[in-house]
Amino acid sequence: MSWWNSQAAADLLPLLLEGFRITLLATLLGSLLALSLGLVFAFVIRTAPGYVRRPLGWVLQFIRFTPPIAQLFFAFYVIRPSLGIRADALTVGIIVLGVHYATYNAEIYRAGIEGVPKGQWEAVTALSLPRGRAWFDVILPQAVRRVAPSLGNNVIIMFKEVPVLSAIAVTEMIRVGKEYTSLHFAYYIEAFTIAGLIYLAASYPTSLLMRKLEVRLGN
Repeated sequence: MSWWNSQAAADLLPLLLEGFRITLLATLLGSLLALSLGLVFAFVIRTAPGYVRRPLGWVLQFIRFTPPIAQLFFAFYVIRPSLGIRADALTVGIIVLGVHYATYNAEIYRAGIEGVPKGQWEAVTALSLPRGRAWFDVILPQAVRRVAPSLGNNVIIMFKEVPVLSAIAVTEMIRVGKEYTSLHFAYYIEAFTIAGLIYLAASYPTSLLMRKLEVRLGN
């Protein structure tokens, strides 16, 4: 095929797979941060007094309604040097994506908590369960079960958002393709075709799994 350079594709594949490793690492660590921090945010908003809950809500809304790339630039080029933080670009990117998606997960957790039947709340009160046990043994397991598919969808969305980290020089898969084309002074279709196929191969089965999970939990 005249439009397809097999040698370029062969050269690119191992480079793109290494970039994909960075993409997976950022997705995994960012998702773990988003899932855990989102639960903390939801718990604080649900249980904290108003003078804590309201300012936190404003901060979460600000983060949720501003683009991740602006937050990346601010964190990497303003906060990091101003505070003398020596974190590398990947670490900063993981934290920014994790905090950004934690604000969405907080809303998902909140919906799950509010969806727990009223009778369950009354039951833990009637049994005089300690607050910690009531939350972690009764309320949260039911809430998380209800919202698990939505949380999983956010992981997939974050996976597809990782290329934004190239803005601060993280060598994820899309940046690898850009650097290859720049180095060879040619816009190789192979770079972005292969990258797109790798994304598809990783995200499509995961989306099917999330759909099956949603059906199973809905029964």
